[in-house]
Amino acid sequence: MSRQRLLAFLTALAVAVGIALLGPMTTTASAATCAAGWNATAVYTGGSTSSYNGHNWQAKWWTQGETPSAGGSGVWADQGSCTGGSGGSGGGSSCDYPAWAAGRAYVAGDIVKYTNGNYYKASHDNPGYDPTISTWYWDPYNCSGDGGTTPPPNGSFVVSEAQFNQMFPNRSSFYTYSGLTAALSAYPGFAKTGSDTVKKQEAAAFLANVSHETGGLVHVVEQNTANYPHYCDTSQSYGCPAGQSAYYGRGPIQLSWNFNYKAAGDALGIDLLHNPNLVQTDPAIAWKTGLWYWNTQTGPGTMTGHNAMVNGVGFGETIRSINGSIECNGGNPAQVQSRINAYQSFTSILGVPAGSNLSC
Repeated sequence: MSRQRLLAFLTALAVAVGIALLGPMTTTASAATCAAGWNATAVYTGGSTSSYNGHNWQAKWWTQGETPSAGGSGVWADQGSCTGGSGGSGGGSSCDYPAWAAGRAYVAGDIVKYTNGNYYKASHDNPGYDPTISTWYWDPYNCSGDGGTTPPPNGSFVVSEAQFNQMFPNRSSFYTYSGLTAALSAYPGFAKTGSDTVKKQEAAAFLANVSHETGGLVHVVEQNTANYPHYCDTSQSYGCPAGQSAYYGRGPIQLSWNFNYKAAGDALGIDLLHNPNLVQTDPAIAWKTGLWYWNTQTGPGTMTGHNAMVNGVGFGETIRSINGSIECNGGNPAQVQSRINAYQSFTSILGVPAGSNLSC
């Protein structure tokens, strides 16, 4: 055997022995660093990245308010697991977050350590509310690194986030889907009563009336400021402690009048009489006031909007409970038709028939 061939043989033998002794050679790919955590109120355009539940995600097209996942409208593409960085939920392997401070402003995605030792993650912007209320619906936040959090209340809402976005393509960023789902626990019978069709019809009816009241969830407050001083009923014993002009229309149902703020606040356990601005600064509270009216108030009608839908009376009766003869009985046919159009559009999105008795 020539010297050159002998050297080649010995080299191959050494490599084989090394592999046998050391085992197969492997390479370990480290997870990517987490991008900035996903924000429910932020707008993402095609190519934008954010992290959520320990994964980086890339937007395929414009999106806002749709939680990154492989489902939904398909806007998000999973870029794989990530660690560290500023990646919000599931981004790290340990909890090293600041203590919650009352009155300090927080934004969606902020994580704090509460006085009970648990960590909480803000579902949307808030001016320092107690983490145990709905504003912080991820409670407690799991810092084990797997991104585990308890799901939002009423996660089985019959309207998906993608459908909600389809219904309100031009909505204000204030009216978040997470705020709506966080509010649902206040009235567990809403969109949870009757058959699947009835549940979807009720959700569509509520959202259609809300759409009409707010111009497609565009307006958070009443646009005619000249009306503001008119909503203080001084005959009420409690008066108007927040000021004569403080009880103008706010939120998805445009809650107005001091007596309505008091009644809604009493029902929800929130002092809205003294703090009416909560309805235009906290999305969950705003949605709760809309659900309060829908589920408990007959207004100028004969029954609540909830009862009209679950008892098969029809969408037209929900219009009567909101505006009565101002629109019904020939009061304003164009406004009635506008509400009906929205309802028919939303039931179509949800894949259910609109039913009968649409007009009032």
